[in-house]
Amino acid sequence: MKYKIIDNSQSEDIAKLAVCLTNEIIECTGIKHFDVDVPLAINLCENFVSNGLYHVIAAFDGDKIIGFGAICESHSLYAEGSFGIIQEFYVMPEYRSKDVGKSLIHEILKFAKKQDWKRLELCTPPVPEFDRTVEFYKSNGFEITGGYKMKYAIA
Repeated sequence: MKYKIIDNSQSEDIAKLAVCLTNEIIECTGIKHFDVDVPLAINLCENFVSNGLYHVIAAFDGDKIIGFGAICESHSLYAEGSFGIIQEFYVMPEYRSKDVGKSLIHEILKFAKKQDWKRLELCTPPVPEFDRTVEFYKSNGFEITGGYKMKYAIA
């Protein structure tokens, strides 16, 4: 496996995997948490990557992207400065028991250190359906900080 930061020429592949992630969450929970729009996801990914708002580290098997972590920078007083947020993280199911996710986290951490971020944060999909996901992150050094992910839709 190889890992690299992608440019927007691979945005379509990343967007399609992001849609796989959202579809998996919808299927496992039975709740439509997301409106899945592939053309919009591709357009957003291209825009975010080309403007430096979104950094994507991809895992490759040969020339095929098999997983990715998408991260962006944020800032806060509680984190004492700049930090990274893992917005999406996905590994194709057939690669999940092959340490691809663990290696991808390692690559994201290397990137975060180069950015001089104080920490990384993420939000997991709903539990209990995604308890294994929580355990994956915990086994890779993340701590549960409590609370819930919440949103307010602005129309």
